[in-house]
Amino acid sequence: MGKKATKAADNVFCIARYQAAKENTIFNSRETAAEAIGIDRTRLARIELGTVIPYPDEVLTLSKAYHMPELCNQYCARECPIGRLTIQEVNITEFDRLILKVLGSTTNINELRRSLIKIAADGIIDDSEKPEFHAVLESLERISENAQALKLWAMKYLDGYESE
Repeated sequence: MGKKATKAADNVFCIARYQAAKENTIFNSRETAAEAIGIDRTRLARIELGTVIPYPDEVLTLSKAYHMPELCNQYCARECPIGRLTIQEVNITEFDRLILKVLGSTTNINELRRSLIKIAADGIIDDSEKPEFHAVLESLERISENAQALKLWAMKYLDGYESE
């Protein structure tokens, strides 16, 4: 087994490789991982040390090799200039906890529906409707975040499930 990288120990790409090594020993060292993945060994080291930001295609390659779809979400939410504005970073939790979060975020879906109909009835959002509209958006954001976490869970744990 390769040495544990102390300088890169908290880097998401290094952590992902260590997790992948539990299933496939080829990921025990950067050298064998880099060769198997097709990324230059020194480039992988720099990515894991955080001295370079990986290119999107490298993140996708690492995500697929390590079977860690959450790497793409983390990259988009943290590194991509557009993603930082539009993508919420999600955490994959245990399935039962994730389902409870999904169900909890959708309990007031009928109330959200009624609010949106009421707000949209006249085709404009006036000042008195703005607080209610922002509350609806916050609820929808929670639903979206939980749905994305469930999708990432499925991509990670269900054989044959791929994102479209």
